[in-house]
Amino acid sequence: MLQVGLSLPRSPEGADSGFPTDKGDNTGTGEEIFGSSPVTVVITSEADTWDIDISSCLGCGQFVDWDRMPDPEQQTHIPRDILCKSPKELKKLAREGYWAVSRALRAQVYHQLIQQVSCRLVTPDALVYRDVVSRLFGKMSVSSYPLPEFLEGCSMPTYCLNPAGIIALKKILICVGNLFPDITYSPILPSLVALLLHYSEDEAQCFENISRLIASNSPHTSYIDQSFLAHQASCMTFGDLANKHCPAAHKLIASTSENVFEVYSEWLSWLFHDLPFNYAIRVFDVYLLEGQKVLYRIALALLKQYRLSVTSTELEGTDIKADLQAFVQNITEHVSVDKLLERAFSIRLFSRKEIWLLQMANRKALMERGITMVQSRQSFHLAIDMQNFSSSIVTAQEMRIIWSWIPERFSLSSPLLLFSTSEDGCSLQRFYTCCEGYEPTVLLIKTTEGEACGAFLSSDWSERKKSGATSGFFGTGECFVFTVRPEMERYEWVLIKKPELAKAVPRSRQRSPSPSPASLLSSSPDGRSTSSNHLTVPTPQRKGRLSPFLAIRHFLLPSKTASMFMCGSREGIIIGGGGGQALSLDANLLWGRTEHCETFDNPPLCQENFKVQLLEVWGFQNV
Repeated sequence: MLQVGLSLPRSPEGADSGFPTDKGDNTGTGEEIFGSSPVTVVITSEADTWDIDISSCLGCGQFVDWDRMPDPEQQTHIPRDILCKSPKELKKLAREGYWAVSRALRAQVYHQLIQQVSCRLVTPDALVYRDVVSRLFGKMSVSSYPLPEFLEGCSMPTYCLNPAGIIALKKILICVGNLFPDITYSPILPSLVALLLHYSEDEAQCFENISRLIASNSPHTSYIDQSFLAHQASCMTFGDLANKHCPAAHKLIASTSENVFEVYSEWLSWLFHDLPFNYAIRVFDVYLLEGQKVLYRIALALLKQYRLSVTSTELEGTDIKADLQAFVQNITEHVSVDKLLERAFSIRLFSRKEIWLLQMANRKALMERGITMVQSRQSFHLAIDMQNFSSSIVTAQEMRIIWSWIPERFSLSSPLLLFSTSEDGCSLQRFYTCCEGYEPTVLLIKTTEGEACGAFLSSDWSERKKSGATSGFFGTGECFVFTVRPEMERYEWVLIKKPELAKAVPRSRQRSPSPSPASLLSSSPDGRSTSSNHLTVPTPQRKGRLSPFLAIRHFLLPSKTASMFMCGSREGIIIGGGGGQALSLDANLLWGRTEHCETFDNPPLCQENFKVQLLEVWGFQNV
């Protein structure tokens, strides 16, 4: 239970209060209701300086331009024990916008909640801030200081801050740079400080609160990215989530943008730069209680809403990155903040731990490409150049769409042809020899009827050997199957669209042995498998190796057939199982079958029984 006391500030009309009294009704212009859009100051490396007056601490609300501040919601009775409620109840109140009924309540809630954040033992507080301000700027004097280097190139929304508030914002950021030298890049930091300043008694309190968020050490929880590496990894993670949870929007962006990652790299700016103040502050309400995961939800909801408002023909020749920014800035024309949050929380994401694993995998991929913790922002282009790409099955444009479907950390790399029946022959043993040692891979098949389909396979084919004589299914939930012609469509793990079907499972949970590939390939005349569908216990990870994202051992699955991803033996290969196989190929790689399966919930990917004209396997360079 969160045990936090609440003592509301004196009446807004008190001499020491900066909060104006709410008089009359809340009717007015649209600007009064929704608040003004953020005013942006672009930070450059030049010595742009503001005069700083150390004596500017005047009282709560002193940093706000009240003419630009939106009115609070309809006043209601505020129970004095509101902050003594359980975390679950507090989350519900924050999601429903309860803090919006009173500026004084929101100010008190912010301070008390942040004081409950678990952080490092030695974290700078208000007293440290006053000491550093005195040392840096001198007592009762005016000085000029440039902003920290880690903010170079970052934008700085000022929302409803007055000139004194903007100066306070700069002072706090300078002190953060002085006391947190390990921060090398943090574009979200100015926005969070600016939002907190609207509800802080003075600069010192605001600094102490932002310091606690910076120094948070809760497991699998992070409030503020503090390096270019961490920021890029979070952008890649959002791209992965958008790929899975907003397929229509993702497909639209991939078809109209040369660099999908560049579009997704702005996801945090949508929330804490482009959204109007009264939307951004509601995001901040839930962010304090739920951490970064809630930001992913809201950004995904914005992406879904954007897809509803545009068509592919409207976007032809349009800068989609700028168009998305304009859409978010004018969000009041499309959806209310309550409806936006409602839609955000209807998106069923995986657990916080699962998302953390994905972030760590993305960070590892970036580090392998030379991105470090200490470097500052750099020009970093992740788009794949398909001009020299050549395949006998798909065009460069088709491969670009397939590349947009795969996880971000692998799309950093260019495609590498590992195996082709036209060059290596129709031999399953040769297939294994060429593909083993590569993870992941993309399988492409062209039938004699001209149809094309394939699969993204997350695990090395050598995994088939780890179960001994009786091979079983392996792979992770990142596997998917797809069609290319006559239409391009992707079919992901069934739990991606229906995460409510599974729950987290203890690591000690064991699974039953898996059926052999031979028994699955020996199907009955109607194409249905006659074997029992059980799964083998996945081989434990090597010590020190990160557990893979969407590993089946992390979930309590509704049936044994919900995670049959990959299977291989001397008799052939199988992709997808349960009631049928999404793809199965014989030992000669000449004949195949496709049907609905429970793992991917897919229709047949081409004619159910087909003859292979060409087969290719593509790997990823430098992976």
